Amino acid sequence: MSAGDRVDGPHQGQRLVMGGTDLEDAVAALVLTHGRGATARGMIRLARDVHRDGVALLAPQAARRTWYPNSFLAPVDRNEPGRRSGLRAIGDAIERANDAGIPTERIVLAGFSQGGCLASEYLARNPRRYGGLAVLSGGLIGDELDDEYPGDLEGTPVFLGCSDVDPHIPEARVHETAAVLESMGAAVTKRLYEGLGHGVTDDELEFVSGMVADLVD
Repeated sequence: MSAGDRVDGPHQGQRLVMGGTDLEDAVAALVLTHGRGATARGMIRLARDVHRDGVALLAPQAARRTWYPNSFLAPVDRNEPGRRSGLRAIGDAIERANDAGIPTERIVLAGFSQGGCLASEYLARNPRRYGGLAVLSGGLIGDELDDEYPGDLEGTPVFLGCSDVDPHIPEARVHETAAVLESMGAAVTKRLYEGLGHGVTDDELEFVSGMVADLVD
């Protein structure tokens, strides 16, 4: 799904939760996508650890707190229309920032778990230069990845962080996602944390904090 596609799905009409610097005064933005069973407001709270002055926080909310019903490793059609609707929700948040005068190259997409999968999928399906992508325990969606993702990410910085034994995110999919995004011209940093569970580490937050700082420094 490209950014210009219109979607009428379960997540359209849900609230866009905002925080950080007021959008009208911001020079950059962080678009945050929550995990299964979580909330946009929870992502805003998490982002306080990485926020910088001048950065607006925008977090779409999934209907019933779930972007798509099945594992991200299921065939894509089994996660529709949630997947497409979630991608549109990210696109709408980016457009909201663009309309306020913030260019896409100063917008970082960040997501955890199901939200991280959705954010990486959005980037791959809508290639251009972004301020960055931070995927915390996630990867590209589908039982099999496409042979080719057309487009150029133009050096967009990408961070992939995950446990090597995450019960929901196979290590192999993290490697596959890194390879796809690198082939599209992204500058990928990949970190696997030995023996950890499914969560966000201080090291990941420190890295994302640096990505956000780069938007305003």
